[in-house]
Amino acid sequence: MAGLGQIPVVGFAAYSGTGKTSLIEKLVRELKSRGIRVAVVKHDGHEFEVDRQGKDSWRFTQAGADVTVVASDTHAAFLENHSMSAQDILVRIQGVDLILVEGYKKECWPKILLRREGCPMPEVPKEQMLAVVCDQEMPEEKVPCFSWENVTGLVDFLLDWKDKIYK
Repeated sequence: MAGLGQIPVVGFAAYSGTGKTSLIEKLVRELKSRGIRVAVVKHDGHEFEVDRQGKDSWRFTQAGADVTVVASDTHAAFLENHSMSAQDILVRIQGVDLILVEGYKKECWPKILLRREGCPMPEVPKEQMLAVVCDQEMPEEKVPCFSWENVTGLVDFLLDWKDKIYK
């Protein structure tokens, strides 16, 4: 996915309920504590609702607006009422040092696979496997393995990878 631009993209792949969101939340906190600007993209396989019924932005969408923007002095949200590919989303992200992606496991970018004991790891091509986060030793993997508690080590690894690949 390096071809999309200069911002490194790392995906997190696991089955539902494994802990992707919790891990990414911890990674974001650690990255921010080190001065790294981070974007997170979450793919939701179901319909989701960001707007609340009756609010102005919801009313604009219901009226047929293709794009609705809600902005304040501290936030801006663009609601685009159409499907977008992962690539279309990523090229719009600017002003960050790293993009973390939850989901989109079929996209072709480096991924960190997450595994809990008793759950299988998702299948991804070996060339996309950047690292594994798991709760047991995995000597068969040829990529670095991190425990769920080793957020600092995983961030060190990600920043080292980013600096080597995206100079």
